[in-house]
Amino acid sequence: MKLNAGLHLAYCTNVHRGETWAETFESLNTYALRVRERVCPKQPYAIGLRLSNQAAHELAERDTLLNFQRWLGKNHCYVFTINGFPFGRFHGAKVKEYVYTPDWTSPERLAYTNLLFDLLARFTPEGVEASVSTLPCSFKGFPLHGEDMKKIRENLWHCVEHIARLSQQTGRKMHLGLEPEPLCLLESSGETIQFFDRMRGDHPRDPRLTEHLGVNYDTCHFAVEFEEPENALGCLLQRGIKISKIHLSSALKVRPTADAREALAAFADDVYLHQVVVCRGDGQRFIYRDLDEALAGEPQEPEDEAVEGAESAEWRIHFHVPLHSPPTPLFDNTSDHILGVLDILAENPGICTHLEMETYTWEVLPDELKDRDVVDQLTAEYEWTLGNLRERGLA
Repeated sequence: MKLNAGLHLAYCTNVHRGETWAETFESLNTYALRVRERVCPKQPYAIGLRLSNQAAHELAERDTLLNFQRWLGKNHCYVFTINGFPFGRFHGAKVKEYVYTPDWTSPERLAYTNLLFDLLARFTPEGVEASVSTLPCSFKGFPLHGEDMKKIRENLWHCVEHIARLSQQTGRKMHLGLEPEPLCLLESSGETIQFFDRMRGDHPRDPRLTEHLGVNYDTCHFAVEFEEPENALGCLLQRGIKISKIHLSSALKVRPTADAREALAAFADDVYLHQVVVCRGDGQRFIYRDLDEALAGEPQEPEDEAVEGAESAEWRIHFHVPLHSPPTPLFDNTSDHILGVLDILAENPGICTHLEMETYTWEVLPDELKDRDVVDQLTAEYEWTLGNLRERGLA
């Protein structure tokens, strides 16, 4: 939906199953239109589209694309952004580290991303910027060598060239956002800045890099890394890195008591990676590849009352929890990071016009957090988000 100061807000449809275009289109009809009736019945409604590689190729067929364009017009909907992070299957089976394949060393990732921009050029309204979010180059668990790093930068540059041509041909501003994530090649603001410095070294003083390649700032991911928005977002902006899109998402934050550790077992699913960053009482930090590994490998912390003056440890877990979920006696969340980003955006709305709510973990949420159907869940996320935007004069 269109907000104040030229902002656009959508929820990401990767919350729904859909690997083919037929399945994706069915989820739009089944869920997105029902959410639209709840939150934006009388104004143009924005869709944050998720397309797998297969669905993107199917949608690119002439008749299918024309039908979708007609559907958008009939239902007063528009698409301004596509989630191009998951290339293949994303629900109902083991995803884990496969979500990072193919990575940016491969021609398949480049071709897929270029196709997503080709589609956006066909159905994003005039006067609205178009963005695609993508994985942060690769996963640190993959064997990467010097030539791989060069290939990543080359493929991203070829994508920038493609976006620049499309932008010139269509008159639309279009940009790709790399999405830093724990244990990926780019996981912190510092690593992201270093990578952009290297890209700028490869292509000095070429304005296309600044205009068409940026960062998809996922509030969950940066919060899990214990970064603060004033520092992380501020440093990216200070270095002239475009903020292509902001993902509004909240992570689990817990004090690892015995009761909390026992309850966390319900979050250790077999579908997604849930990286854990642990800050122990002495200030040391450790990162675990997945939640089950943290539960097995992290030593039991003593209770505060047993050790006078002991500092409490804190775990931050890459598990997207509903934006509106309140803290419980066992679990907290990182909504403070989201609100910090919105405070910065309120001071300068021009830093980014694309906002997308992304709680793709709905299917694997423990029952106590999934106490309503997905339409009710998404409606509550809109209410939480719009309420906080209104407080800041952004909606």
